[in-house]
Amino acid sequence: MGQLELMTRAAWLYHVEGLTQGEIAERMNLTRRRVNELLAAALDQGVVRIGFRSALVENVELESRLRDCFGLDDALVVPTPADLRLLHAVIGRGAATYLDRLIQSRKPASIGVGWGATLRETVQHLSPSNEPQMDVRSMMGGLTRGSEINTFEIVRGFAEVLNAQCHYFVAPIYAESPQSRDAIIAQSVFSKIFSQTCDVDVSYLSAGDVSQQSLQVRYGLPQGTEVGDLIAGGAVGDLLGRYLDAEGNPIDHPLNSQVLSPELADYRRIPCRIVASGGAHKHGILLALVRAKLATTVITDTDSAKVMLQER
Repeated sequence: MGQLELMTRAAWLYHVEGLTQGEIAERMNLTRRRVNELLAAALDQGVVRIGFRSALVENVELESRLRDCFGLDDALVVPTPADLRLLHAVIGRGAATYLDRLIQSRKPASIGVGWGATLRETVQHLSPSNEPQMDVRSMMGGLTRGSEINTFEIVRGFAEVLNAQCHYFVAPIYAESPQSRDAIIAQSVFSKIFSQTCDVDVSYLSAGDVSQQSLQVRYGLPQGTEVGDLIAGGAVGDLLGRYLDAEGNPIDHPLNSQVLSPELADYRRIPCRIVASGGAHKHGILLALVRAKLATTVITDTDSAKVMLQER
């Protein structure tokens, strides 16, 4: 995140929302000294006068409204690119700057990650660090195709750029049946790993949808499972491979008993749950996640944030 954007966010929180410098430091994952420097620079450089003189103000205001409307701990809104093919890259870059600050300020002992194009972009833009005591854990099984966005490559990528410990969950995203799923989890080689999946300080995931843009819809559904049946059952998308309705509740479908990922009740115990997604095809699942308070922090784009607030 650039200097101008940091100045704008800090100045908005201080002058408009009335937060103290200490509260801003905690919100933005910065030191109080850095916040003080940003506020001074905002005045010196004319970002703050009678009003705000930055094109970024709209996104900062959207972030504030998202936090207030949905009870989020935090939100980050990045500009929607004119070329929507760049959306994963733009959101991933924003998420990387957010995680950079979070890691440096909070020093989490462990981070759980999912997979997908947005997370791949995040890895590519994350600043190299040296966190040999940190654990990076995969939180779910993966696809059998699409290696560059799969869980194994994503968790390895995070661990490498952070110089952290890497913990794989080597399994497919879905078992053949609920019984097969239970049998896999019961094996000693999996049971310990699975029990630690949600024993993390921070989780970082993207949300899935039910369109043909979804890699999981195209490559990950078990043979015989039709996305039309999921939609007919009320699904608007998935989190951790669990298909949810518009209110964020799991739909009544066998697939939700076949998924090799944590139960949502266990996932909710993670104190910092970051979800990064955007685009028109993700609006339904993003709304579901914030309605159900499954995310504590949302990273999305301007157009998606506006729709979430309009349809809340």
